[in-house]
Amino acid sequence: MLYREVPKNGDQLSVLGYGCMRFPTRFGGINEKLAEKQMMHALDRGVNYYDTAYPYHNRKSEGFVGKVFAKNRCRDRVKLATKLPHWMTHTKKEMDEVLNEQLAKLQTDRIDYYLVHALNAELWGEAKHNGVIEFLDDALKQGKIINAGFSFHGLAEDFQPIVDDYNWTFCQIQYNYLDTQNQAGTAGLNYAGSKDMAVIIMEPLRGGNLAKTPPPSVKKIWNKAGRKRSPVDWSLSWIWNHPEVTVILSGMNDDHHISENLDLAARAVPNNLSDEDVALVDEAANEFRRVMKVGCTGCQYCMPCPAGVNIPSAFDCYNSKHAFKDKSAGIMYLFQNGGLVTEKQTLASQCKDCGKCVEKCPQNLAIPELLEEVADDMEGWKMKPMIWLGRRMMRVKKRK
Repeated sequence: MLYREVPKNGDQLSVLGYGCMRFPTRFGGINEKLAEKQMMHALDRGVNYYDTAYPYHNRKSEGFVGKVFAKNRCRDRVKLATKLPHWMTHTKKEMDEVLNEQLAKLQTDRIDYYLVHALNAELWGEAKHNGVIEFLDDALKQGKIINAGFSFHGLAEDFQPIVDDYNWTFCQIQYNYLDTQNQAGTAGLNYAGSKDMAVIIMEPLRGGNLAKTPPPSVKKIWNKAGRKRSPVDWSLSWIWNHPEVTVILSGMNDDHHISENLDLAARAVPNNLSDEDVALVDEAANEFRRVMKVGCTGCQYCMPCPAGVNIPSAFDCYNSKHAFKDKSAGIMYLFQNGGLVTEKQTLASQCKDCGKCVEKCPQNLAIPELLEEVADDMEGWKMKPMIWLGRRMMRVKKRK
């Protein structure tokens, strides 16, 4: 494992961080046995930055993380990060109460890296009005948090003013080779670096889309490279190539993916890609943007949908069909959204255009309009009889 230094405090953080938003699941909850095994394997391989948040896994992530570190007596080996759900708090007193609750769930007396969660210009203004600066100052003074930072989901022009508005140690931004102009983007990364802030990267694989077998046209571009790399290698190595990047977060929940990420992190040196490699990534990014139907990262901030639509699943199947030319995408949509697996339909056509998902989406996607596209494309006249037949077959299989 390689490490990069946090400029303002000298901490050495592993270049690969463990994101605790996408643990493996079982029966609708965290698969605790498997998730613990994977977390400890990563720790043994040198990962020392673990990132969770109040709402992750229906508010179960923090408690699970705390239990794992307490059980294995390894709290002092890690730098623990979690986030203030400022949308739930309207006074400094309420913020203090949430922080105390988080400390109890995490079974710790301090949080090493504490973030104000999912900021944009409007939300930062509201948080300041509600007393967040006084809250951060007091929490730092009391030692309940060691470093203050924020995660960002706003427009590019919102980023610099938030950086300049407080003495932050670090920030967390979405960044990958498709999102150089979205949200904070490359300009934001460089600006944070110029202010000696550590930069934690989320969504390095765009919700897993950049880890899949690429669309044929993108694959042709990768094949022109002198050194052959996997899609994950291209994605992560391109981000680590930026010296301003401190940590890449990965929501690791598959043993093979964890091993691949750990192996790549062992050679994550800044400025390691050639000019030709960087140009090839730019070419691949332009082609990806051309063929992708929906820029969804699968972050699930839009969920739950009041109408019952599984929005990330619908978009994933839609992208798989068109961008990745996956012939099984229609069947996957039938199983995942048609109720064959969950016995509850979560179809795109169930959308009532209430707009709540639009308010929550970090990508600013026009979700209702896109769901209408998905329904028109994926739900032909055959859908209802296929769902009826499929569910009937599933019931017969269960009885047997």
